[in-house]
Amino acid sequence: MPKIVFVREKKDVEVQAGVNLRTAAQAAEGVEVHGKIERLLNCRGFGLCGTCKVLVKSGMENLSPVGPVERLHFRLHPLDMFSILGHENEMRLACQATVNGDCSVETLPTFNWSGENFWQKPYPNK
Repeated sequence: MPKIVFVREKKDVEVQAGVNLRTAAQAAEGVEVHGKIERLLNCRGFGLCGTCKVLVKSGMENLSPVGPVERLHFRLHPLDMFSILGHENEMRLACQATVNGDCSVETLPTFNWSGENFWQKPYPNK
């Protein structure tokens, strides 16, 4: 059985293969993928709001591939398109990811308010 490690909560949870990451987090005691207000105001797992985004620390290859809904969300949602800067290949929506093997995730990742990743040049000088 796959094991999910929730880094912020310091909790290990064993789940069935193919379970949704958001569902597994909600079933685990003491793990929150939504903030306080977002617990009530979210899209209920349709990949539209982005309040369940998680930072995958390890085991990205053990999660389902990024689908079109998730890809569009991170490119078009005004807040989330800036929140993934510097973590483009590590950020996932928990509602869109299924767990197929061991992984380690950080719930409620911090937003990069200082903007050091935003203000860097997109291409290094050659």
